[in-house]
Amino acid sequence: MTLEETIKQLPDAPGVYQYFDKSGHLLYVGKAKNLKNRVKSYWQFTPTLKANTTLSVRITKMIEQTRTLNYIVVKSEHDALILENSLIKQLNPKYNILLRDDKTYPYIYIDTSEKYPRFDITRKILKSKEITYFGPYSVGARDILDSLYEICKLVQKKSCLKSHKLCLYHQIDKCLGPCELPITEERYNQEVSLATALIKNKKQLIQKLEDKMEFYAEEMRFEEAAELRDRIERIQRSQIKSEIDFATNENYDIFVVQNSLKRAVVVRIFMRDGKIISSSHDFINITDAYSEDELYLRALLDFYKEEKPPIVAPILLAKEIVSKQSLEEHLTQIFEKKASISLPQRGKRKELIELALLNANELLKKDKKEDFLAIPLQIQDLCNLERIPSRVEVFDNSHISGVATVGAMIVYENGKFDKKSYRTYHLEAKDEYAQMRETLSRRVNSFAKNSPPDLWILDGGATLLKLALEILESNAINLEVIAISKEKIDAKTHRAKGKANDIIYTKEQVFRLKNSDKRLQWAQNLRDEAHRAAISFHKKTKLKLDQESQLLNLHGISQAKVVKILNHFGTFEALKKVSFEDICTILSQKDAKTIKKFYN
Repeated sequence: MTLEETIKQLPDAPGVYQYFDKSGHLLYVGKAKNLKNRVKSYWQFTPTLKANTTLSVRITKMIEQTRTLNYIVVKSEHDALILENSLIKQLNPKYNILLRDDKTYPYIYIDTSEKYPRFDITRKILKSKEITYFGPYSVGARDILDSLYEICKLVQKKSCLKSHKLCLYHQIDKCLGPCELPITEERYNQEVSLATALIKNKKQLIQKLEDKMEFYAEEMRFEEAAELRDRIERIQRSQIKSEIDFATNENYDIFVVQNSLKRAVVVRIFMRDGKIISSSHDFINITDAYSEDELYLRALLDFYKEEKPPIVAPILLAKEIVSKQSLEEHLTQIFEKKASISLPQRGKRKELIELALLNANELLKKDKKEDFLAIPLQIQDLCNLERIPSRVEVFDNSHISGVATVGAMIVYENGKFDKKSYRTYHLEAKDEYAQMRETLSRRVNSFAKNSPPDLWILDGGATLLKLALEILESNAINLEVIAISKEKIDAKTHRAKGKANDIIYTKEQVFRLKNSDKRLQWAQNLRDEAHRAAISFHKKTKLKLDQESQLLNLHGISQAKVVKILNHFGTFEALKKVSFEDICTILSQKDAKTIKKFYN
């Protein structure tokens, strides 16, 4: 069926459509209340099928590359919106915007149904009608919480009341001691009220922390003073100073988008009880896919996700967006109440938007001074990449004679290693090719939860590069790959002779850059970090395996038998789960009994 025939036979139903180019690469994922009407609006059918003349330059370029179309019918426009967002995050289409903001924001809460309540942190609604939430906090939630327990005489730990004994916290005057002493609820609630006031007034909280820091310094307790200094800095980091005075206790979630020629920024500001409590932002690179309208949509969908937030606030935007109605309907279902998205034109709410835009422009000015994209831009030009590789995942595997086989993925973003995003894998495959296939396949399977980066770098040559491209293509994922390997002379790496003549492989070319080339050094630095992470995890795994092997040896299972069962089952973790009969296929019944008894 031709593309034109497919378009003309589309159903009058809500759904998601996907455009592909001549090579089968995914160009775009879109949603529609009516698939037939929406997709037809892109096209002009006479005298030949071509892009509609009313389209923007960006969409026209996409339509000119489109050769095939797939679609999925769903029950409602709401379902289409959810499916579209999920596919974009998983498949990273060329002409869609992917905002990698997968984090959830913490809230501080207190359950006042308890006799002596404590403050704690949550990221979701808890099952109790007497819980009060404060937040969300982009940074500093844990620091605020720790500060409350530093200043206020609250029950410090969940387990304290169960002990019915006074502990160290009472001795150092950080707890009233209701576990043993006859403390009235009225007296305890004074401390709760103080803590609540400090949560709502960061200026007062910081002042009390500074007073305590000076006290520690005078007492020559410098480590404690330094800890408070760092905590104050983290609490202040998310603050946006504002002279806007709301007489009422209003709550708002404010979202604005601004862009320069190369970068766009999303700024989120959270106002609670008439005060700005926190803010956050994310940058994306400007590409052919950039659309301010779509960036607003992704920012809102990613922030609210599929779960009702502890505090539902009206949403303020800086501009009208095409998807406003469908977005409101979607959020209404999540919030379990009518969602409000508005564009204030005057008054205090307009001042909030202007404040957010001011901060967005300041972030873009500061971003221009950063040079962390200089080398990635050169890499993009060298390797003919569609996107600037600002977020990169790098892979390597490690083992010794097939034992303790592991894989590692490191992440590099905006000029630094993002160690919180590193991942390690226990592998069952025995050869290098199969190990890389297993590592990459497991990462692809996690794209639904953690979106693809801009670029993959593999520690290997053309063979592993081809493998990665095949895995991505089979899953219809739009992601570019390069590989870097050591040059070999007489079957030996050139590095062994005192040089680092590494080769960079792309889908189309092979680059042999000089050792002094900054682009090569950038790729080598990332590859070496992945190698370090893989080796480090391998050593930890090997040590654990050695310890477990020794324990099995003590129970009469020889080292040769241990190697035999590991070669068959892969890991000790897998061995723990297999049946007695499975072990008997490798070892004797006596040995199988010993092993099952050992693990049980």
